Amino acid sequence: MVIPALNEESSIGLVLEEVPRDLVGEVIVVDNGSSDGTAAAARAQGAQVVFEPRRGYGSACLRGIASAARPEILVFLDGDHSDCPREMRQLLEPIVQDRADLVLGSRILGRCEAGALPLHAAWGNRLATFLIRKLTGYGYTDLGPFRAIRSSSLESLRMEDPDFGWTAEMQIKAARAGLRILEVPVSYRRRTGRSKISGTVVGSLRAGVKILLTIGRYGCWRPR
Repeated sequence: MVIPALNEESSIGLVLEEVPRDLVGEVIVVDNGSSDGTAAAARAQGAQVVFEPRRGYGSACLRGIASAARPEILVFLDGDHSDCPREMRQLLEPIVQDRADLVLGSRILGRCEAGALPLHAAWGNRLATFLIRKLTGYGYTDLGPFRAIRSSSLESLRMEDPDFGWTAEMQIKAARAGLRILEVPVSYRRRTGRSKISGTVVGSLRAGVKILLTIGRYGCWRPR
C-alpha cells in the first residue's frame, strides 16, 4: 500500500488506524516534503516512511512504488482521511479472484459526504472523465485516488507523470492497454485539514490544467 502525504500530521494516524492489516503486507507512507510531523505520526502507527523531495502527487506515488517489496497488488489512497481504508477489501477481491487488473474506488457511485467533493472539483472530474471516454471509449465515472492494481499491470503502463495528472494517466493507459477495469462504489469524507488542491482557487486551477494536459498528452498512447 502506498499513501502519498504532504503535511498530513493531523490525519495520517487516523488513516493508518483504519487500514485492515490482515489484507496489507506493507504500508508505505511517502513524505513529499512535509514541514510538520507527518513522518513521525506515520511511524508511530507502524508505517514505513520514505521521502520524496520532489513535490508532486505522481512523484510521491512513483517513489512509493520503487520502495515497495515487489507486492502482487498495489493499493493507493490519500493521507487526508477522505478515503475509507476499511473498504479496501472490495477493491482487492476482484483482482485476487482474477476478475480485474485495475479496480477504482468511485466516489460518484458511492456515498460522498456533503462538502467532501466541492462543486468545482465535481465538475472538473465530470469533464475529465467525459474527455477520457471520448478518447478511449471507456466510461469512467471518477478519477478518485483510492485504487488497487496488479503490480505487473502497473509496470506495463510505464507511469511517469510527476504531478496531478497521475490518476488520469493511469486510467487512460489502462483503457488503451486493454486491462480489465472495474469501478466499485466507495465512501468519501470531508478531509481533515484544508486541501492543497481543491481548497484553494490556485490549487484547483493548477490541478485542472494539469489533468487536461495529461489527457491530451496520453490520449493517443499505445502499449509497446
